[in-house]
Amino acid sequence: MRVRSYTSEAIVIKRKNYGEADRIVTLYTSNFGKLSVLAKGVRKPKSRKRGGLEVFSHIKFSASRSKFLDIITEVEIMNLYPKVRSDIKRAALGYYLIETLDKLTQEEEKNFVLFKTIEDYLSRLEEEQLLRRLKEEYIFKLLTELGFWPAEEMIYDHDKVLEEIIEREIGSRRVGKKLFT
Repeated sequence: MRVRSYTSEAIVIKRKNYGEADRIVTLYTSNFGKLSVLAKGVRKPKSRKRGGLEVFSHIKFSASRSKFLDIITEVEIMNLYPKVRSDIKRAALGYYLIETLDKLTQEEEKNFVLFKTIEDYLSRLEEEQLLRRLKEEYIFKLLTELGFWPAEEMIYDHDKVLEEIIEREIGSRRVGKKLFT
């Protein structure tokens, strides 16, 4: 028997409007991997969950199971990464980091190490000055952790290797390429 409700930490990696006031939010959670959940009424001006369900937010949430999508019932903000949100270069790299995580992972594929990796790199992005090096370290760590690349072998063209693995171009790469080259 499935548990009716659950709680976990998560990083918001994607959101999409649904209906008049709802939003489908994709989270990378510490306990369940990538999940898509429904945030009912979150687009209403008086919604208390609104601020915590933005991209890059590190949250603790509770959700209830349902037939269609699980429904978020409670959100507690742990970190909003304000420097990432306010600096165009950091925001571009932040979108690149979460987009690669989204493209390389499947729904409900639990991986606590990946959760800690994205949390660590978003925190480092707040202070790091060498953004290109941070990006390359992240891609290497992500690909080795997921088993796409051997840990003892260097990657010379991170974007090319990544695009060969996912078999498409990363959308946020175009912005990032101009900012980090």
